[in-house]
Amino acid sequence: MAVYTALLHYPVYNKSRKVVATSLTTLDIHDIARASRTFGAKRYYVVQPIENHLWLARKLLSFWQSGHGRKYNPKRWEALKIVEAVPYFEDALKDIEERDGVRPKVVVTTAKRYNGAISYSSLRDKITSGEDIIICFGTGWGLTEEFISSADYILEPIEGPTDYNHLSVRSAASIVLDRLLGR
Repeated sequence: MAVYTALLHYPVYNKSRKVVATSLTTLDIHDIARASRTFGAKRYYVVQPIENHLWLARKLLSFWQSGHGRKYNPKRWEALKIVEAVPYFEDALKDIEERDGVRPKVVVTTAKRYNGAISYSSLRDKITSGEDIIICFGTGWGLTEEFISSADYILEPIEGPTDYNHLSVRSAASIVLDRLLGR
C-alpha cells in the first residue's frame, strides 16, 4: 500500500470558472510536505505547468533537499525530501510507475458534494487493504469538472456546521490526511 499526494495548479478554475494554471505558493509546498510526511505519504507532487513557477518550486526544493537548507534544518529536509515538482499530473503518474511499478487510483478532493462520492471510512478501508492511491488537491477555485470526472474516486467534502466552506488547501490537506491515515 502506498499513498501519494499531489497539489495541482492546473487544471483548475479561477473565480470566473475559467480553466487556468494558478500561481505557486511556496507555503503550500512546505506545509503540505510536512503533512504528507507526518501521515506517511510516499511522495508529494507539486504540479505546476507555468515554467517560471516550476523553476521556482525546483529551486526551493534544491535548497532544502541538497543545498544549505538540508544541514540548516534537517526537520524541514525530512519533509521536503519526498517532494517532486512536475509540469503536469500525467508526469506524476509516470514518475510513480517508473519508480514504484504501480499506477495508483486517482482520488480527487473537492468542496462540492457529488453523488457517489466515497466516504473517508470507505477510502481508509481501501488503503488499509493495500490499494495504492494518489490524493489530488486543487488550488484556485478547485479542480475542473473534467479532471474530477476522470478520477477513480471523488472524496466527500470536508464540511463544518456552517454554510461557509472555503478552506485553504494547506488546511484541507491536513484534515484529509488525518482522516485517512491518522491514528
